[in-house]
Amino acid sequence: MSTARPSLTILLAAPRGFCAGVARAVAIVERALAQFGGPVYVRHEIVHNRFVVEELAAKGAVFVEELAEVPANGVVVFSAHGVSQAVRREAAARRLKVLDATCPLVTKVHREAVRHAQAGRHVFLIGHRGHPEVVGTLGQLPAGALTLVPSAAEAKRLMPPPDCGLAYVMQTTLSVDEAAAIVAILRHRFPGIAAPRSDDICYATTNRQQAVKQLAPRVDTLLVVGAPNSSNSQRLVETARAAGCRGARLIGRAADIPWGALQGVRRLGLTAGASAPEILVQEVLDACRARYDVTVENFSVIEEDVHFKLPHALSA
Repeated sequence: MSTARPSLTILLAAPRGFCAGVARAVAIVERALAQFGGPVYVRHEIVHNRFVVEELAAKGAVFVEELAEVPANGVVVFSAHGVSQAVRREAAARRLKVLDATCPLVTKVHREAVRHAQAGRHVFLIGHRGHPEVVGTLGQLPAGALTLVPSAAEAKRLMPPPDCGLAYVMQTTLSVDEAAAIVAILRHRFPGIAAPRSDDICYATTNRQQAVKQLAPRVDTLLVVGAPNSSNSQRLVETARAAGCRGARLIGRAADIPWGALQGVRRLGLTAGASAPEILVQEVLDACRARYDVTVENFSVIEEDVHFKLPHALSA
């Protein structure tokens, strides 16, 4: 009786996993713990990945949803998704020591929205309702100054305030194709609408989607390592399916691999969302090696060399 394991070729997407904004946010929490000692409070999950959150919690980070949970004079880190101006005012009023881990590319969107509003424009925010980044961006301006546009259908129904200029900004982790469809509608309906000075969808989101788009037709199915509340990870699954890989799915880590769905698969695509650490990708590879005779092929579409500086209070 043969005991030979089936062969499996894994096409490993690059770039994948942590982006510069996520790496910076995690480093801020780690450096804060080293510099100030625990506990260091983090408002919201620092990034959307349970493994990362639990690793930081084990080192002394305490994750909270509201600043009221942070004791007086406590050290608090704002997550990579950004926060509203109301949250910043609350932190200042309570004299909390704030370390801002907001991704610089999210901060760019905040500044764009404020700039447009100061120029007298009403701002459309293309993004997903309820996502922490969207909540933070909406909170940069008074109520009514921005209108959320979560879909193409909503873009077709928009009724902006009369007699004012218009502009749009975007959530940084959107599907590139989905966002383009919404922008096309806005530009058709409002020809004079002001656009961002540069693309709001972050470089990492774009690069990871592009890699998946090229990889999907070359594999039998594709796994995306990431969290269910991670927008950029969910968009990778959608991108793979739209590119013809209908069986693409999201997994949190190796324990979630749907082995039954991989029966008959000979070429497997593997990538990770921008908030998923490389250790989880390697865990999936090891799990596959335990069941298959694995050959790994790197599938690279672009090299990334982006780095963001830490806050001045931690950079010494």
